[in-house]
Amino acid sequence: MKRSLGRSLDLAYGGKLCPPKAMFLSRGVQAALAFYILSALFFNSFVIIFVTTVLLAALDFWVVKNVSGRILVGLRWWNEINNEGESVWKFECLDQESLARMNKKDSWLFWWTLYLTAGAWIVLGVFSLIRFEADYLLVVGVCLTLSIANIVGFTRCRKGA
Repeated sequence: MKRSLGRSLDLAYGGKLCPPKAMFLSRGVQAALAFYILSALFFNSFVIIFVTTVLLAALDFWVVKNVSGRILVGLRWWNEINNEGESVWKFECLDQESLARMNKKDSWLFWWTLYLTAGAWIVLGVFSLIRFEADYLLVVGVCLTLSIANIVGFTRCRKGA
């Protein structure tokens, strides 16, 4: 089901990049990756690393899904369970006029960062496999799942599935 956000979300900035605060919200919360990579230098506790990384990844998932997608590419998605117990995907997007005015660089940054984040988690997962660290593979698996969920959701939204 696809709905139009119409004028209520007319965030096209006349050819300029989106506001820096929106850009920071979009990609500044990639703290999960940074924390996970640097945590070995500062913490010896797997529990602290697991909890903090997963919380940061969940925050990133929510911000990308509900804020950045709307601001940078004019898309939003969610999944509901209907009365029959079936999963139903819901999509919102800007009207064509507003989409045409959105900055292509913002869109490019959004999509590439979405894919590169998942790619980084895959690489970190391979490193965990090579080092035989199943517990850290669990952390990476949770974060990768959240990244892939956003990729699938936004891709389906863009294609109007």
